[in-house]
Parts: sequence; structure tokens; C-alpha cells
Amino acid sequence: MRNFAARAIHLARLGALAAVIGAAPAGLHAQDAAPRVAIQTSLGNIVLELDREHTPATVDNFLRYAKEGHFDGTVFYRVVPGFVIEAGSFDAAGKPRGVHDPIPLETANAQSNLRGTITMAHGDDPNSARAEFFINLADNNSLDRQADDMDTKTGFAAFGHVVEGIDVIDNIAMVPLGGGIGPFGDAAPVTPVVIMKVVILN
Repeated sequence: MRNFAARAIHLARLGALAAVIGAAPAGLHAQDAAPRVAIQTSLGNIVLELDREHTPATVDNFLRYAKEGHFDGTVFYRVVPGFVIEAGSFDAAGKPRGVHDPIPLETANAQSNLRGTITMAHGDDPNSARAEFFINLADNNSLDRQADDMDTKTGFAAFGHVVEGIDVIDNIAMVPLGGGIGPFGDAAPVTPVVIMKVVILN
């Protein structure tokens, strides 16, 4: 009887352990739910984790362009050392690509524009973001939503952050400028920094 009882306890413990192990993948899956993308550039790869929880429309918009190959063969056309590097729709000749309708601004719940975050660019209309994005080279809190903004009309929506390749964005920030292409000719690299491909990793 003692052996039987001991064996029963042992089997119960194994069952409990198996239940814990069996539950682990679900927990891991929940943690891995944030999409990751790799921006493969001529100066190295930048891997980003996107924040779908707080900026779902912005993330889905970026992934749509990535799936369509919109970014492939475009360049970083605006480099402002100590501030941002910007890309989206212009190729090495400065020719723009067609874009979809704009998306609503999602700064209400977005993370702060800290160093290494990726953020959607927009024009004077806060709801005019399409495919242009920038990566913050420094903590640019001035780009965040204003505290008294109750209508989500201010700031720029950061929708992810660099998890690998922070050295690559710093290297891009150090290239000689004045290439003369795109909407910010003086801030364009002399030798184009090309986005060869944007790959969705999960």
C-alpha cells in the first residue's frame, strides 16, 4: 500500500508538472505576439518589435506596406544627426512610390518617442500618415502627444522599437549628407542608404 500511495503521489506530481509545461507555450506565444520585422539596409540590418497593443492601426498599416514590398528598394532620404533618420517611399533617384489612404493618428496610447523607437511621419494634418516613417536617434519627447490634447491631434505615433541593430541606425546617422534627392535634399545621404527589403519575422 505504501508503494502504491508513493507511486500515486509521484504520478500526481508528474501530472502537475506536465500541466505547467503544457501551459508554457501558450504563455510564450502571448509574449511573442508582438510582430517583429527586419529592415535589411545597405549598412546592415535593423530588427524592430512593433507595438500592436497600443497602436494597432499604425502597425497593421506598416505591415501592409511591408507585405506589398513597398519599402524594398527605397532609401533613407532624410538624416538629421541627433534627431531622426527617415524613409518610406522614395527610391535612390528620389522618385516617390504610390501610397494608400492615410491612417488615423494613434498617439493617445502610443509609447514615447525615445531613442530607437520607430514612428510614423505625417504632414500638417495629424491624420495624414501613409508610408513615411522615422527612427528616433535620441529621446525626442517633444514629438509626443501634448498632455492637454483630448482629441488626439498632436504628436507622432511611435509604434515599435529597435531590438537589434541600434549600431546600424547610428552608422546611418554619420553618413555624409547633401545628396539632393527626395523632399529633404540637404539631409539626403550623398551615397544612398538603401532599404533592400523589409522582412516580417513572425
